[in-house]
Amino acid sequence: MKDLPARRLLLVHAHPDDESITNGATMALYAAAGVHVTLVTCTLGEEGEVIPAGLAHLAPDRDDRLGPYRAGELAEAMKELGVTDHRFLGGQGRFRDSGMMGVPQNHREGAFWGTDVDEAAAPLVEIIRSVRPQVLVTYDPRGGYGHPDHIQAHRVAMRAADLAGERAYRRDLGDPHAVAKIYWTRVPRSLAEEGFARLRATAAGDFPGIAGIADIPGVVDDERITAEIDGAAYADRKAAAMRAHATQIAVREPFFALSNDLGQPLFTTECYELAVGVSGAAPGEREHDLFAGITGTTGSTGVAEAAGGSPRSAAGRIPGASAGGVREGVGEISGGAV
Repeated sequence: MKDLPARRLLLVHAHPDDESITNGATMALYAAAGVHVTLVTCTLGEEGEVIPAGLAHLAPDRDDRLGPYRAGELAEAMKELGVTDHRFLGGQGRFRDSGMMGVPQNHREGAFWGTDVDEAAAPLVEIIRSVRPQVLVTYDPRGGYGHPDHIQAHRVAMRAADLAGERAYRRDLGDPHAVAKIYWTRVPRSLAEEGFARLRATAAGDFPGIAGIADIPGVVDDERITAEIDGAAYADRKAAAMRAHATQIAVREPFFALSNDLGQPLFTTECYELAVGVSGAAPGEREHDLFAGITGTTGSTGVAEAAGGSPRSAAGRIPGASAGGVREGVGEISGGAV
């Protein structure tokens, strides 16, 4: 792609709605700042539950038309966030939602969970080499909460980032490009605790029940957080994007519920852990800009050119955060094709 803005951000998510819940404020903030924001969604979310009774016929055990409907919801959410570059991995419907871990849908033909990682990574490599993002955002190795499609999205994103920089890999997919920084989406434990305390104090009666911290994807101890984005100015945009996913989310600001109708906080401070690259913050401090430390327009910070080799991150890689992205001490998660 030609004539793109100097700063380019790529996010890789599993299903429609994941992006708005997890990174909606970040996406709106950067889009408003003129950053080229690209969202890649890996499936249509065909196996999701349906909240509105009038749309129950879309469910996979009835008409099985939820996927295309959710694609429409995602398009509306992108309008709310100001994001104009959204793609489905491999094209709309190429990979199917695998359902929750351990269900028969995990093994359905075309399920994302069972797809070879390199096969799924190839179309993402083409996007990376075309858009040439300096920053990539995706899930941690457990996909935040263990959903097979989230785990697979992590694996595919990390593998594609590696392959995109390999000079010998698929030159038909474009010129090699090294992503300078890769972040995993996180929620600091203190932020989750504060959010639930506020919910219990002010809105407990608005929901049949209240979720727990264990229900929130990506919660980690605060010291794991390396970047914090203040999205308060875009709270309305994030909430509007979440409302666009009406089959999946019921928003009651500043809280929301999924199909289980358990209240949880709607976070407008969005946090990240730097998995690959070099932090632009002072030692011991958090970044407040995902592009911090990246110079110029090519994303050169943290990238070294080996003679005759491919661009690589020179420093700052979490141990094991490469092909497959399994973090040292976390271990592999069985069941997916690697």
